[in-house]
This record gives sequence, structure tokens and C-alpha cells, in this order.
Amino acid sequence: MINIVLLTLLVVVAFAIIGMKDLFAVVMLASIYGLLSASFFVAMDAVDVAFTEAAVGAGISTLLMLVVISMTGRRENKTRHKPYSALLIVVITGSLLLYGTLDMPYFGSVAAPIHNHVAPRYINDSMQEIGIPNIVTSVLASYRAFDTFGEVVVIFTAGIGVLALLSVVRRPEDSDKTASANDSMHEQHLVVRIVTKMLLPFILLFALYVQFHGDYGPGGGFQAGVIFAAAIILYAMLFGLSTARKVINQAFIQLIAATGVLLYGCVGIASILNGGNFFDYNVLSNEPVAGQHLGIILIEWGVGCTVASVMIIIFFNFAGRREKQHNNDHAHPKNQEPI
Repeated sequence: MINIVLLTLLVVVAFAIIGMKDLFAVVMLASIYGLLSASFFVAMDAVDVAFTEAAVGAGISTLLMLVVISMTGRRENKTRHKPYSALLIVVITGSLLLYGTLDMPYFGSVAAPIHNHVAPRYINDSMQEIGIPNIVTSVLASYRAFDTFGEVVVIFTAGIGVLALLSVVRRPEDSDKTASANDSMHEQHLVVRIVTKMLLPFILLFALYVQFHGDYGPGGGFQAGVIFAAAIILYAMLFGLSTARKVINQAFIQLIAATGVLLYGCVGIASILNGGNFFDYNVLSNEPVAGQHLGIILIEWGVGCTVASVMIIIFFNFAGRREKQHNNDHAHPKNQEPI
């Protein structure tokens, strides 16, 4: 019954998003959609996936999209073309995907290969080989460490791409104009600022808890990095970019992003130098299980640093373009349109 209700709500929210013209409402509904998806994953006992969906889908994605809306405008342009060709491609692709699922085992079938080969292997042997209660962390950080390394490299590459495409050269006079504008704008949200100031230390502390508790419960570097970045982005949105730049050095953040990937890769190289395979943590210590713990802690720390840094880089570059647009509007007021 719970699954049916959650799936029904997901469909209702999806159609509501399609029909909305107010982009702010679309972002809020998308956040609700992410929260419902996380609830559905919890009902399916996929707690780690639910944690990631809540942090990314309902958390930091909402903050980033709000920044984008502040640059593009709140209302969707009503005069638009009719994308029938795109709709046809989506329908054909969706039909092929549904057709491909017909050869898959039925959901929950005990005869499915994953329940007879893959899952029993991890469930029965991971505690003895890895020594970590959270099997999901064992799979992602040890058995599939090379795949996870690829994901971290993709995230880092995305951050580099954003830097290359959206990097804005700032001038000192622009900072002064933006600082005065930020001060006047953010004083209007005094209650929100005070509440946020009280919550920020607990958010950052929770991020560290998720980072170092991922071996024993839901969490890990991906979730912790997103939560940490969300706290920094929330601070910048409420207190202004000029204030945030005084606290957060952009060059240092970029260095941390590269250092996280380098730390992850160096763990694999250290495994090779100690006579093992790439990301074979057993050789990192005299005791194989102790080596597994050491390797997982190091690579999870690298993941957390890279994810948090890249999210912060993306935000500051998007917000920096908004800042530049704001300064141009003040320099050329005749080009402004009434809100």
C-alpha cells in the first residue's frame, strides 16, 4: 500500500511539473519529487540510495536551480514551438526501454541471477573480507573501487568544465557594488539569517558524521560532500557572495577538488607498490581487514573532498555570472526591464 501511494504521488507531481509555467514552483515540485523518491527508496530498504537522493535531489539541486532562476527569470516563456519531433523520440525511446524490461526477471523473483550469485557472495563474505557492517560501503568502496574512482573523476571533470565555460573575471570595483547590494538585500531576511547561523554548525557536524560513519550505517563521501556543500551554498545565498568569498577561498576550493581525486588515485598506486592489485587494500597493512579499513577511509575522504569542492565551484560560478549581470544592469539602467 505504501509503495502504491508513493508511486501515485510521484506521477501526480511529475504531471504537475509538466503543466507549471512558474519556474520557482517547478523547482519546489522537483524538490518534493526528490523527497518522495527518497521515501520510496526507504520503503524498498535502499537506505543509502535514499540518503543520496535526499541530499542531491531534494537538497543541493534545489539550491542550484534557485540560483539559475535568479539569472533567467521566474516565468517560462509562453511563446514556444511545438516539439512534436522531440516528443516522438521520447515515446519511441520509452517504448524500447519498456520492451527491454520484458526479458528481465520479475521483481523480487528468487530465481533472478542477482539473488543466486551476486547478492549471496557479498552478504556471506563481505564481513569476513572487508570487516565493515555496511555492505553497500563494502561494495562501492572496495569491491567496485575502480568504478567509484571513475565516478569521482567524472564529477571532477564536470567541475573543470564549469570552470572553463562559466568562469568570470571579477574586478575590485564589481565587488564593492555587489557588497552594497547584498547588504541591503539580505537585511530583509534577518530571521532566516539568524536561524541559518544557528543551524550551520550542526549541518557541518552532521556532514562529518556522515563522512566517517558510512562504514557502519548509511552515508559516505558522496552524501557527506553534498551536505557540506549545501551548508556553504546556503550561507552564501543568505549572507551574500561578497561575504562568502571572504570566508571561502576559491583557489583553495579548486585545490581541494583536485587533491580529493589525487588522494583516491594514490591509494590505488600505493596498493600496487605494496605488491597488490590496483585498489587492493589488503596490502596496505599487516592485517588484511585493517588494510581494508584504512583504504576505505582514505578513498571516502577523497570522495567527500572532491564532491563538496565541485558543488561549491559550480555554485560560485553560476552565482558569479548573476553578480556580473547585476553589475551590468546597474551600469546600464536603461537596459533593465520592469520586474
